[in-house]
Amino acid sequence: MQGSKLYVGNLSYTVTSEQLGSLFSGYGEVKQVSIIEGRGFGFIEMSNTSEAEKAKEALDGSDFQGRNLRVNEARPMQNNKSRDTEAAAVEAADKEDIDFKYYLLKKCRVYCYPCKHF
Repeated sequence: MQGSKLYVGNLSYTVTSEQLGSLFSGYGEVKQVSIIEGRGFGFIEMSNTSEAEKAKEALDGSDFQGRNLRVNEARPMQNNKSRDTEAAAVEAADKEDIDFKYYLLKKCRVYCYPCKHF
């Protein structure tokens, strides 16, 4: 393991940063806890790599609040070209003063509830 930041997946949506930090503090000093709300995952940063490795080995696959945790070394965010392209297109649409709803309608072809564009 090269870093001290861990990805923690399959979290209950009701878990708090304090609860997760408390779970990992049994394996060393927890520097930072970040939970991505509504997504079921988060990140824990331990003070060093050996503590992160201990926590990963002990907690990966373990039960926490009725769910089996997935604990892995966190990977750096990758550049998502499609997201960048979308953002550039939206920015261009705004700059050209094009009706934004028309742009989205044309892109989606139909109104779609999950997108919540309108």
